[in-house]
Amino acid sequence: MIGRVATIERGEGREMAALMLDGELHDLLVDAKPDDLTPRPGAIYRAVLDRTPKGMHGALVKLPDGQSGFLKETKGIAPGAHILVQVSSTAEPGKATPVTRRILFKSRYAIVTPGKPGLNIARSITEPDARSQLGDIASAAMQGVDDGLGLILRSACLEAGPDEIAADIAEMRDLAVAVLAEEKAKGTALLVDAPSAGHLAWRDWSSPDPDIVADHEGAFAAHNVWEAIEALKSPRVALGNSAWMSIEATRALVAVDVNTAGDFTPAAALKANIAAARALPRQLRLRGLGGQIVIDFAPGPKRDRAIIEQSLTASLRNEGTESHIAGWTPLGHCEVQRKRDRRPLAELL
Repeated sequence: MIGRVATIERGEGREMAALMLDGELHDLLVDAKPDDLTPRPGAIYRAVLDRTPKGMHGALVKLPDGQSGFLKETKGIAPGAHILVQVSSTAEPGKATPVTRRILFKSRYAIVTPGKPGLNIARSITEPDARSQLGDIASAAMQGVDDGLGLILRSACLEAGPDEIAADIAEMRDLAVAVLAEEKAKGTALLVDAPSAGHLAWRDWSSPDPDIVADHEGAFAAHNVWEAIEALKSPRVALGNSAWMSIEATRALVAVDVNTAGDFTPAAALKANIAAARALPRQLRLRGLGGQIVIDFAPGPKRDRAIIEQSLTASLRNEGTESHIAGWTPLGHCEVQRKRDRRPLAELL
């Protein structure tokens, strides 16, 4: 199938969403099973500050259902205080869930930002008339609200009408006001659940809008999504010209090994390494892998490292997930730190 196709599949009380670009799996979202109470990114809680372990540069917070979170921003907060927190990323095995006090209320067109006042428009919207019109819509929709609430209009606004954008802003604004009022209550509570896979697809796959939205039974089968998911169960990823890389998650890190296979031409290693650098961020996203990434690129001269790093930096930037290249080890491995923004696919399946 040529084009941008969003597919939704439901079963076992949860949703799965896949975005196909010209027949290739570009993104995959999978809900946890209904009985899985693990806090998920985006959920907002009223929590209780618990204790500050020595040397941890943060504090533990109590969440509902016996769960715990880890909060770095603790300045001026006393143990026992009730605070609002949002899950910022998934937890490493055996560790508390990372949470933050910098809460965002995010929808398809608007993001309301408590504590960060101001009206902002996505930089990708450059046309002066469009920015002026959106500024007027934002000002009208946020009139009369607390000065501490800010607003960001997303790039998807370019494909929406004024009424649709205003309604989206109003919904996020009212939700923010209602949730912020809950901080004064007592006890732990889940105030806003994490978005489902289907909702995330609607919210984040909107720029540009899909050419086709397949939301029906058998959508995955009709668009060859199941075959693409089956391929993700293997660590091996083809890179073209017989080259391939292996992606394997361990408890401590994600190990990536790049191989040229049967290609022994002088430029084989560099071509394989550039292909791996371009493909790796998407593969990590599809597999739900993050944390420490250690890449063993195919052997080549040190002068090629700048080219490889340039390709990797560009692909990580386009990916959108918070990532940075830490550098090269004495053994020639490239180290990358990537935010854990979703659960590993192997766990969810």
